[in-house]
Amino acid sequence: MSLTGKHIILGVTGSIAAYKAAVLCRLLKTAGAEVKVVMTPAAKAFITPLTMATLSKNPIAVEFYNPENGDWHSHISLGEWADLLLIAPATANTLAKMATGVADNLLLTTYLSARCGVAVAPAMDCDMFAHIATQHNIDTLRSHGVTVIESPEGELASGLHGKGRMAEPEDILARVEALLCPDEKKKSLHGKCFVVTAGATREALDPVRFLTNRSTGKMGYAVAAALAARGARTILISGTTSLPAPQGVEMRHAESAEDMYIAAKEAFADADGAVMCAAVADYTPVEVSATKIKKSDDDMVLHLKRTHDIAAELGKIKGSRLLVGFALETDNEAENAAKKLRKKNLDFIVLNSLRDEGAGFAHDTNKVSIIDSATREDLPLMSKRETAEVIVDKIDFFIKRTDSEK
Repeated sequence: MSLTGKHIILGVTGSIAAYKAAVLCRLLKTAGAEVKVVMTPAAKAFITPLTMATLSKNPIAVEFYNPENGDWHSHISLGEWADLLLIAPATANTLAKMATGVADNLLLTTYLSARCGVAVAPAMDCDMFAHIATQHNIDTLRSHGVTVIESPEGELASGLHGKGRMAEPEDILARVEALLCPDEKKKSLHGKCFVVTAGATREALDPVRFLTNRSTGKMGYAVAAALAARGARTILISGTTSLPAPQGVEMRHAESAEDMYIAAKEAFADADGAVMCAAVADYTPVEVSATKIKKSDDDMVLHLKRTHDIAAELGKIKGSRLLVGFALETDNEAENAAKKLRKKNLDFIVLNSLRDEGAGFAHDTNKVSIIDSATREDLPLMSKRETAEVIVDKIDFFIKRTDSEK
């Protein structure tokens, strides 16, 4: 009963996704919340007030007053009562009105009167979602402090496939719990153990030189810190980096891809899951010179061999445990990430693209997509700490679902 004592206004707007609001209302009630539903007039065409009243166990508010008896629905009182105003689904029309301060229905006046936090779960067709006006409105709401629960990519009511569908009720519940119960969020992974790999490996050519890449380890360290903050025992297997160890994390260092493979396989034996964030070398020299290689007038030819694919090796033995991968691509990003998801038996994969300004190596920010077998969630440019929190939210959801199925 993680939401016991919390007051939530559930706003429902005119979208085909309104049927999910019924499931969401039930989940909020099951979690212990007191729920009052405010519907827009258009929402009644998609789901009946009787359905929402039955599930919420409270009368439904649609109009400013009841025309039969004159009872007034005070948007001010609603705003004062709530700990959170959650609008799910939130149509493009409602988002536009919220961003510009239009108040032509009870839900919008409640939004303008609310003293509590506000969260929205957008729901619309992919072309409407991608339109510059909609994206501008979403950015405006974010700048006003509204939490936007990202729309995953998937099949839409129009028959198209793209981004714009409303997040699943279980995912929305997890975000609500994180917003209203931060202390519960900190404890959510207590008793679990996760392995995180981070940073770049070094493949020696001789005592002086090595092959490596540009990874700094910042993203992996942020994920490890977020897991530890939620109570998980976190084993961070790190390549060479200048970063300080995150608080509460068990550090293990690995120089080469082989070192990281051995350490990861050993740590994974007793873990509940692993996050493969390290930039591990795909190839290593066949031979390593015992002395410094002297330069000559001839070209140098290096003979390389494949290293272990650590994520794929763990995928073979993971069973019901959670396995998360990372992919950094420069072309055919989504296609290549989806192939890795299937080939390596991952539960979900985090896709980086070097095309995105402010993302990738060395930056303190990142812009990623989280892809699983059914959905794709494109996150905006955020700090790597914020990105890590969203990734760990996803991990938390997968772990809870797995535990409930046991």
